[in-house]
Amino acid sequence: MKTTKVVIAGGGFAGLSAAMYLDRTLAGRAEADVTLISRENFILFTPMLHEVAAGDLYPGDIVNPLRRILRHVKFIQADVQAIDLSARRVRCVGGIERVEFDLEFDHVLLTLGSETNFFDLPGVSEWAVTMKSMFDAAMLRNRVLALLEEATIEKDPVRRQQLLTFVTAGGGFAGAETTGAINDFVRETVRYYPDLTEELIRVVVIHPGHFLLPELGEELGNYTEYKLRERKVDVIKGVRVASYDGALVTLTDGKSIPTSTLIWTAGVKPSPVIATLPCEKEHGRLLVSEFLAVTGVPGLWAAGDCAAVPILHTEKFHPPTAQHGSREGVVAAKNIAATVLDRPLKSFTFTTLGQLATIGRRTGVAMVFGIKFSGFIAWMLWRSIYLMKLPRLPKKLRVMVAWTLDLFFSRDIEQMLTLRDVEALSGLAGRIRARAKQSAPTPAKSALDTLPQPAITRL
Repeated sequence: MKTTKVVIAGGGFAGLSAAMYLDRTLAGRAEADVTLISRENFILFTPMLHEVAAGDLYPGDIVNPLRRILRHVKFIQADVQAIDLSARRVRCVGGIERVEFDLEFDHVLLTLGSETNFFDLPGVSEWAVTMKSMFDAAMLRNRVLALLEEATIEKDPVRRQQLLTFVTAGGGFAGAETTGAINDFVRETVRYYPDLTEELIRVVVIHPGHFLLPELGEELGNYTEYKLRERKVDVIKGVRVASYDGALVTLTDGKSIPTSTLIWTAGVKPSPVIATLPCEKEHGRLLVSEFLAVTGVPGLWAAGDCAAVPILHTEKFHPPTAQHGSREGVVAAKNIAATVLDRPLKSFTFTTLGQLATIGRRTGVAMVFGIKFSGFIAWMLWRSIYLMKLPRLPKKLRVMVAWTLDLFFSRDIEQMLTLRDVEALSGLAGRIRARAKQSAPTPAKSALDTLPQPAITRL
């Protein structure tokens, strides 16, 4: 009996949803071998990422280990570098020593998600802080505390103002939520620094559109702006960031803002692995059929942020959101299993249920089934809905306890990770890789070596 090899590349919402379905069905059968590849060994619940940045939750509260979720699906922690469609192989690199290896496949589901898009703006990729990973959120919280500590010993008032100015680029969900959370965090924390005052704090959000949160419409966007301004946040609309040198944000209208922190939430792009594939694309995303199959390439499937999924009987595409990605992953997995077992395929159809955002201090905005909510009710809806969506009961209980304690006690303000720790870890990783490079034999060339290699994010 021939074993069908199925590879899922990417462990985000779409990838894990597909893996969980196959774990219950195809992976338990002798005729199939299913493998999930992910650069982290956990699933990150990104809707709560800003709460980690603000100290409301600990990083471990919003992650779940993949090996505890999957029983029959094999798991490999590695970066996907390239895909050779003719040889039916996935090139991966993993471990501190960056070991390269290939995985064969009969079917491969690409759920590689998206990466931050800096639009080639001068200095932004080198100096800006992103909000895509657990490390980003944890480092942002520690960065805020480090800047408060540095500001207490800084004598130059201009330099002190620069240290205590926090700018967010982008007024979408990630930008508005992060801005509200950081504003609350830094203004509540500054009272523990006798040499500083709240008047020294400046929080700015820069948005190119006419109103914040364009996904929720003008009414809720204007409400979000009103509440942020009420909490002393400067809202600058109609302009973009033009450059950033680590000390000065320059805007497209010629104005500038001195700041040591630029939080970049102004755009994403598909994984660079997608760009190397000779397939039809829509705005950089793989164009798929209603069955999540990539057109013209048998055995190649895509879902989530890296896929352009058509809305049936229209010329539009489904938005790249978590609620769509997780359902796309399930349908793609069902169709892979149907192909292996010679059964009919299933079309993907889904209508957005709603969208929610918190904007700080027990305030939120939401649109659920077309009904708009704002204020405390929307905030409670956000917490209730996302708590239910958070995987695994132990994590739900941890978050519930953390939120309950937050009602009675102030946030913790200790630095869990310092720049010295990061430098030490980076130095250790560099020494290990250098030793591995010296002792490793010269690898044989393969067809994958001729493909353009995407950049790999390093610590």
